[in-house]
Amino acid sequence: MCASMMYQHLPTVIGIVGSGQMGCGIAHVAAQRGLTVLLNDFSATAIERGLSGLQKSLERLVRKGTVTPDDAAATIGRIHTSHGSLEAMRGAEFIIEAVAEDESVKKEVFRNLDKVTRVGTILASNTSSISITRIASATSKPHRVVGMHFMHPAPVVPLVELAKGMHTSQQTYESARSLAQHLGKSVCVSMDRPGFLVYRLLMPLINEAFFLLSEGVGTAEDIDRSMRLGTNMQSGPLRMADNIGLDTCLNIMRTLHTQFGDSKYRPCPLLVQYVDGGLLGVKNGRGVFQYDPLIHDIIHAQQPHVNLTHNISNAASSYNVH
Repeated sequence: MCASMMYQHLPTVIGIVGSGQMGCGIAHVAAQRGLTVLLNDFSATAIERGLSGLQKSLERLVRKGTVTPDDAAATIGRIHTSHGSLEAMRGAEFIIEAVAEDESVKKEVFRNLDKVTRVGTILASNTSSISITRIASATSKPHRVVGMHFMHPAPVVPLVELAKGMHTSQQTYESARSLAQHLGKSVCVSMDRPGFLVYRLLMPLINEAFFLLSEGVGTAEDIDRSMRLGTNMQSGPLRMADNIGLDTCLNIMRTLHTQFGDSKYRPCPLLVQYVDGGLLGVKNGRGVFQYDPLIHDIIHAQQPHVNLTHNISNAASSYNVH
């Protein structure tokens, strides 16, 4: 019997650690597919903010007629929250970590999950750039750890990127793949390398767009127009960066540069300057382009395809994602 047939068991209860855009997006997808979701974050405030955003997303879908009010209510009803201690994760068969894109923060979460979960529980990381092998080293069961990178916004973008660490078992990988497919996602598979597939391709493109802007080769509008109309990209690289979060882009470029030691991944000084100046993109109203923070949700609703990753907090002292 082939491996893909052996491991078709699907969890009925999944845990999600992190209630930011990615965590709540994954919770939305899982609950809508009938799974019970245990959603955890560091603080009650973070949980409330995350659920409020999820509720607004569902209300928009109801207004559009793509979801019935009863289905929206059922989706919310399947999500059970906790904050602080990860003890509530003990009841989950499969847990997806979706916290800040910071290796030390992720390792701390996995270290604590290792203490409270059962032997057979699978632990997945939504990391977009950090080694699964290194994350798994914080646990006593690295064979049960896998990379499971959802794109942002998770309810809209149809791709999940899977990555096996050095010790990830075939059973763990097949279980993650089966879950992704059950959630209605297509799957691509990457080796455990910095940036995996999507961001190793995308982030250097965004970084080069910042070099073009800093050198005055073209205006921000023309740089984006050249890629939208010349290559049929849905969104230009600079506006895409604003939607991703310039701090997120910079962190991923720094990971690529550090891990590969190759100058082609050197972050553009202009990108660094934008982040140092607090110009982070859509999430705080100003990046390469200017936005009204009050219409943040509208931008995300109208242009779901331009956000290809999660926004992360600079605070490494907690695992909230805002």
